[in-house]
Amino acid sequence: MDSRVRIGHVHLKVADLERSLAFYRDVLGFEITQRFGAQAAFLSAGGYHHHLGLNTWESAGGQPPPPGTTGLYHVAILYPTRAELAAVARRVQKAGIPLEGAADHGVSEAIYLHDPDHNGVEIYWDRPQEQWPRAADGSLAMFTRHLDLGGLLAE
Repeated sequence: MDSRVRIGHVHLKVADLERSLAFYRDVLGFEITQRFGAQAAFLSAGGYHHHLGLNTWESAGGQPPPPGTTGLYHVAILYPTRAELAAVARRVQKAGIPLEGAADHGVSEAIYLHDPDHNGVEIYWDRPQEQWPRAADGSLAMFTRHLDLGGLLAE
């Protein structure tokens, strides 16, 4: 596969567009690039046409799928620096959104939460590649350890 291939965007079915915009725009920091009335919106980081689509076309007023079913595990949103991750983590905390977890993976520091429709969301930053943990053979040696959330929030 060509190394330039990327995941271009994620499009989520949501129950309430305004509630989802309050989360993705006001808490996580995305900007609306286009809106389709009260039914859909495209959001971006930094002016791209859209990284995230939200719509109620098939899901207005809907409920999250029950546990034990297939579907999205989480969408991971990569922030460019630890300081920017800390800033969004403080907005999450201020909004009273409960955290599902926080972890140091060696290659990254991550915080896990749910959006208003109970979709999993990971917010994280990557350490520089030269700091990534490696096994003796050079392969990645990722791990899951406790994240010092207080230290991150103090960033």
